Amino acid sequence: MKEIVVASGNKGKIEEVKEILKDFKVVSIKELNIDVDVEEDKDTFEENAIKKAETISSMLDRDKMCLADDSGIEIEYLDGFPGVYTKRWFKGTDRERNLEIIKKLDGVPKENRKITFSTAIAVSDGINTICEVGTIEGYVAMNLRGENGFGFDEIFELKNGKTLAELSAEEKNDISARKIALEKVRDKLKK
Repeated sequence: MKEIVVASGNKGKIEEVKEILKDFKVVSIKELNIDVDVEEDKDTFEENAIKKAETISSMLDRDKMCLADDSGIEIEYLDGFPGVYTKRWFKGTDRERNLEIIKKLDGVPKENRKITFSTAIAVSDGINTICEVGTIEGYVAMNLRGENGFGFDEIFELKNGKTLAELSAEEKNDISARKIALEKVRDKLKK
């Protein structure tokens, strides 16, 4: 059984990978004492995920694969902003960043506040690489709502009118872009 090394220290992310990729032994990069920071300087989420997975897999034994991801939001009204710069365009807390996005959309009606959250997941064994993307769509809320979650959850309003931060962890995990991408990756790895 090949081992999958997740290029993340995020416990929630690692648990989600373990849950969906049950047929593999999943460990975090930290468990192997690998400390590497791959610069995300590509033009798409897919290219950044592939770069991370391939860079780290080159450091691993042949019986291991690296799973890496890149994700972010794209706001239609702002021509896809922030896109691949989601993690880097604003220095400050999640809440401060979310308030800044709401400010950028001041006066814009709901139907023009479309937002897409995308997660690209790449897996590489140093020779072969696969990459899949999961997305969810909604609207940028008019104001912050909800107490659950992190990141953009308090401003990401689903078509049902609730923000991601107003969902339980289970409800959110059922529809997450990461889960969608991981399930696609799992199906490819099984082949």
